[in-house]
Amino acid sequence: MDWLNYHHLLYFWTVARHGSVSDAARELKLRQPTISAQIKDLEDNIGHKLFEKDGRRLVLTEHGSIAARYAEQIFSVGQELLAVMRERPTTSTIRLSIGIADVVPKFVAHRLIEPIFSLNEKHALTCLEDAPEQLLAELALHRLDLVISDSPVPAHVSVRAYNHLLGESAVALYGIRAVAKDKQLRESDLGKLPILLPTSNTALRREIDFWFNKRGISPIVAGEFEDSALMKIFGRAGHGLFPAPLIIAKELEAQYQARPVLILKGISEKFYAISLARQIRNPSVTCIIDNAQRVFKKPRT
Repeated sequence: MDWLNYHHLLYFWTVARHGSVSDAARELKLRQPTISAQIKDLEDNIGHKLFEKDGRRLVLTEHGSIAARYAEQIFSVGQELLAVMRERPTTSTIRLSIGIADVVPKFVAHRLIEPIFSLNEKHALTCLEDAPEQLLAELALHRLDLVISDSPVPAHVSVRAYNHLLGESAVALYGIRAVAKDKQLRESDLGKLPILLPTSNTALRREIDFWFNKRGISPIVAGEFEDSALMKIFGRAGHGLFPAPLIIAKELEAQYQARPVLILKGISEKFYAISLARQIRNPSVTCIIDNAQRVFKKPRT
């Protein structure tokens, strides 16, 4: 039977957390050549390269990402074992860190993520919200397990990550009665009403701009927002119509008193899970991706 050398695994895990042999050496109080040699022994033992160079830093390969996940769980269980032996209270908890792009509607994110709490294991969930590119940088440093965004990894971003399409939804303009005049609108009405839009760096905004241009409509843009929730708050206050996916129409009516008044035909909003691994092996992340089929009610291809 083959056995892991857990000292080698510890050295690997420390380097993975720091992205640097020198930083790991300071923490472990060992010489750099010692750590490098023992990580090489670990790579030889498991049969895969675990790191590759990215400038001055070391980044995990696909197999390295898998090994780092297992290492984290192994050493977490080790700490729990010590706590049990020393009669300290403890609970087994899986930590999951998810980055959510600021343009992703919070109701969509909630419906995608919530089922992890129905799994047998207890979860400690951390959700960070930021611009997609900043979240991808955090993902590359292994500070996030997953990023949920409205677009795949941009071509100009030098992060080797994989896009998993979760689903898509038709998009409508929503409004409260004071703005929409309590009626279904026609496309010709849009040049007369204030509209709140996401900022121009978002996939949805680009689609909407193309939609208006194709129809020769000059919208009255009353506000542009990076944060989709803030845009909806201004919409609830009566400052304009705003776009949102149809799949969350009930939630928007309940919280923002806004209803869909015009479906933007031909526009859909897509949502992606972005990970460092091509094959998802983390059960919590798998749960989120599988649950997307129920959220969007359409089988993934």
